[in-house]
Amino acid sequence: MRNRIRKPLRGAFAKYRLETTVTDTGMVTPTMRRIRLVADEPIGFPYVPGQHVRVEINDPLSVPGLLRPGETLRTYTIWDFDPGERAVELRAHLYDGDGIGLRWARAAAVGDRVPVWWPQGDFHTRPAPFHLFAGEETASAAFGPMLRALEPAARVYGVLESESPEHDLPMPGPHRLRRVHRHGAPAVASATLLAAVADLDVPTGDGAAYLAGEARTCQQIRDHLVRERGWDRRSIKVKPFWAVGKRGLH
Repeated sequence: MRNRIRKPLRGAFAKYRLETTVTDTGMVTPTMRRIRLVADEPIGFPYVPGQHVRVEINDPLSVPGLLRPGETLRTYTIWDFDPGERAVELRAHLYDGDGIGLRWARAAAVGDRVPVWWPQGDFHTRPAPFHLFAGEETASAAFGPMLRALEPAARVYGVLESESPEHDLPMPGPHRLRRVHRHGAPAVASATLLAAVADLDVPTGDGAAYLAGEARTCQQIRDHLVRERGWDRRSIKVKPFWAVGKRGLH
């Protein structure tokens, strides 16, 4: 029965699925790992910086109950995409804990075969008079390609938080965000990041804000922008990459 189901499902979704091979890995910071994947075939999908792929860690049809994304897929923002080389580079945050995504990111080795589902997400920049970014280590993996895609003359403001300076992920392009560090303070509902955003001298007007990382921190900063700064909620994009007790959020 399972084999009869497998073929139609594979055929229906084949155009969204890439077979790739890990060709390079390495640590970028003490908790951020670089993983480069090269596809077997040319990649013909459109891509907007900030979008993500879903890495198929377990065969969706190999677990009880058939398709269970929480047990089979994990999401990673595309750090760099080279269509000529058929290459996708990811940044995977190696936080404390366990789970299928974390185990895969720690163990991924050159030569590993990795099916990838391509691409998804509307977390990317939009045309605006200025841009505001706020998030921690996990957010930096999305903010890097988004910043790279902005014009050099774009007006950019924002804060990136990490545990300490050695955990700061280098950002590409000409735009720089303020760096702040927790030094042992909680990343959940981060008072450090909220205070840094509140301290920013950001112009008023129809800007665009991008908040990513821990869910409660994102909510606090969004509420601050709306209630204290007068932002229109529709001008704020929020991408909660993780929350305590929730599996497979990103």
